[in-house]
Amino acid sequence: MKSQTSLSDDLRADAARNRARVLEVARERLAAGDAELPMNTIARDAGVGVGTVYRHFPSREALLESLAMGGFERLVVEARKAADDDNPGAGLERLLRYGVRSQIEDVGLAAVLRSSGSARAETSRLRGDLLEAVGRLLERAREAGAIRPGIGADDIRRLSCGIVYAVRVGDGDLDEIERYADVLVDGIRPRS
Repeated sequence: MKSQTSLSDDLRADAARNRARVLEVARERLAAGDAELPMNTIARDAGVGVGTVYRHFPSREALLESLAMGGFERLVVEARKAADDDNPGAGLERLLRYGVRSQIEDVGLAAVLRSSGSARAETSRLRGDLLEAVGRLLERAREAGAIRPGIGADDIRRLSCGIVYAVRVGDGDLDEIERYADVLVDGIRPRS
């Protein structure tokens, strides 16, 4: 007969495997272009009950945010580096391009950044960290005369999401990404 500790360890290991399988299936659906993430379909494809999916991810948004976590963390790191750049204008341009490319490559990250709310505390924390870093970067860029007044962190989020949408409506050509990023960068510079 198994001990109580061994039984609970087996249950935890099983739960961890189920969670990993759900994430794997959801990641595959995202990579295939399905950002809807239907929980019933994911449960079926993962070989678990829908209750198991909801136990780990209480909503579609929580699942999406879990999938985007790595990309979101890397974006925050890049925003902090840009905010500390000796040339805040160059740091901002680099961050804009990085952010757009990251959203093109990671459909989950793009969906999370499009949303103004968060289903998970970790996502809320990262969203706050990103806004703080971008706000600091924009303040430094304004002081350096690199951007026009009135541009805020949420403006940057919305504009970069708009570029991602424009690229997806087109054929996703890398030249489009650069061209649209150039338009954004030129558009936030001070008027002459």
